[in-house]
Amino acid sequence: MEAVVVDAGTKLLKAGFAIPDQAPSMIIPTRMKRMPEGGSLDDISLSEDNTIDPIVRGFVRDWEAIEDLLHYVLYTGLGWEIGNEGQILFTDPLSTPKANREQLVQLMFETFNISGFYASEQAVLSLYAVGRISGCTVDIGHGKIDIASVIEGAVQHIASRRFEVGGIDLTKLLARELAKVNPHVKLNISDVEKIKEHYSCCAEDEVAYVKTQRSCQKEQHILPDGQVITIGRERYTIGEALFQPSILGLESHGIVEQLVRSVSTVSSENHRQLLENTVLCGGTSSMAGFEDRFQKEANLCSSAIRPSLVKAPEYMPENLTTYSAWMGGAILAKVVFPQNQHITKADYDEYGPSIVHRKCF
Repeated sequence: MEAVVVDAGTKLLKAGFAIPDQAPSMIIPTRMKRMPEGGSLDDISLSEDNTIDPIVRGFVRDWEAIEDLLHYVLYTGLGWEIGNEGQILFTDPLSTPKANREQLVQLMFETFNISGFYASEQAVLSLYAVGRISGCTVDIGHGKIDIASVIEGAVQHIASRRFEVGGIDLTKLLARELAKVNPHVKLNISDVEKIKEHYSCCAEDEVAYVKTQRSCQKEQHILPDGQVITIGRERYTIGEALFQPSILGLESHGIVEQLVRSVSTVSSENHRQLLENTVLCGGTSSMAGFEDRFQKEANLCSSAIRPSLVKAPEYMPENLTTYSAWMGGAILAKVVFPQNQHITKADYDEYGPSIVHRKCF
């Protein structure tokens, strides 16, 4: 049986058997509904009060919920049989606390009785997905942005940055902007999320963005409850916030400048191999026009060596940016498990959860 790869994000969980040239067989919401005691599915309302987010800003916050979610994924979704569990590889977000890594490996061996475990950082895996072992990743997830530098398969933490802002903050920004021009329409955040995914885009540059704010074609969108809203320049504000964080009320540099500043902290001899092998990943990076705007801003930056984006190989599935860490995990699983580089049950029994820091790096 192939090893399972799990990439659990703030918004979506990607899981499937390690088949590197295929998309993950399961891409499901991480958010869960709270089941009333003794109740049925019919009793669950769609209100936000009944939801649980087991992962917040990339890190597990509710371990009971994540256990339930993984039980569903592994046994119902992927067909594991109790008593015949296989091997599993997890992706780690940048700067995952040591305690979280230990709790995950403990959960997998003691509750799920797996035969083998491995974990690797998402930045490394996203580079593997495009055939690189060195480079930079700009991962714009639902709950956070990770900018990481990787040299020979190892994250350079001194040259990496984590920002607790992501797609959810862009959704909230869009909700505020839409409310200004549609004051009589009641919007819920899930509807705004869908509007963002459908309409949001990046202007070609800052000058073009300013033009959209003066004059922009408007469209009407019908909400599920039949209400009609108007969408115009707001669609461009979402993408622009990544290049001008002041739109979000943040006093920080735009995403390209953050990348260049991060890389500047490592030896100059590594700057070229890092910046010229930059990979965009995370669901928000698939926004229309974002890649072109990123490269245009990169070409204008003050750095002597400018960031250059790496394209995914043609044989890889479409929309690789949304699950590149999972894909890299599928590639790595084909190496670490056959070569016995993973944590075995015997390793765990002898050394306990702390073994994860010695064998998974």
